[in-house]
Amino acid sequence: MAEESVGKNEPVEYQASGAKEHGTDTAGRSTAGQPPRVARTTGYSDIDLSRWKEYDEIQTGSLWLFPTREKGNGHSLDYHGNYVPQIATQTFLRYTKRYEIILDLFLGSGTSAIEALRLGRRCIGLELKQELVDHVRAKLPPDALGREATVLQGDATATETLQAVRAALAAMQATAAQLLVLHPPYHDIIKFSDRPEDLSNTPSVEAFLARFEVAARNGYDLLEPGRFAVLIIGDKYSAGQFIPLGFYCMQRMNDVGFTTKALVVKNIEGNEIGKGKTNNLWRYRALAGGFYIFKHEYVMVFRKG
Repeated sequence: MAEESVGKNEPVEYQASGAKEHGTDTAGRSTAGQPPRVARTTGYSDIDLSRWKEYDEIQTGSLWLFPTREKGNGHSLDYHGNYVPQIATQTFLRYTKRYEIILDLFLGSGTSAIEALRLGRRCIGLELKQELVDHVRAKLPPDALGREATVLQGDATATETLQAVRAALAAMQATAAQLLVLHPPYHDIIKFSDRPEDLSNTPSVEAFLARFEVAARNGYDLLEPGRFAVLIIGDKYSAGQFIPLGFYCMQRMNDVGFTTKALVVKNIEGNEIGKGKTNNLWRYRALAGGFYIFKHEYVMVFRKG
């Protein structure tokens, strides 16, 4: 049923159709045997607040401990640098409704696109490397490409990228995305390509932040007012000092107009592709150098005013 018109921050009440034998509510839950009821949702999520006690799988704390990376449903660790699917699951369910559009400006190997389709959302993803664009397209259902999922090659900081994304939105009969996802390189920790546009090739932290701010501003312009952005980012250690890259990026998000809503700390487990099988060496270096090995990254949530 159509929702009544309310303010951006107000819960929405509507009559659910829960009497069908194989029916589901707006969050995909079975409604078999249940009488029709009034559901209560926010303007940006399908979570039924009148059944809030039933959403045990939805994280509301600021510490996320996932023992392993989720596999299956199209997800695989086939590219170092992609974020774990659990982040997509949590944030997509919290901040989008079915069939809304998620925009990922650093798509990588396609976590956002795969999870968006699994959850009944749509996705526009941007990736700098053409070989990754082709790889992600091959992983997605052919009948979804161009309709529920669009994968574009381009630079997240380029003006022509804005135009390409707007064209993709128009093809989906939309003018803006409902959720922005940003998972940039953590500066130069991993070199993802030799291309000068690649943020992992920026010569300094300040240069990285300047380029990241341009991408964030592009994302801000492409996001529907009142909706959310998710930044997945970590810190770095270089030249004998800790560099709080995540908090620097948070400030740049604020500078382009976003309001910070939440900071989640997520554990990092099994990062052998990143460090090779050299955990003992890193432990020695930490003991000798007076630092600690990174075992966390951040999931930062912002809102466009």
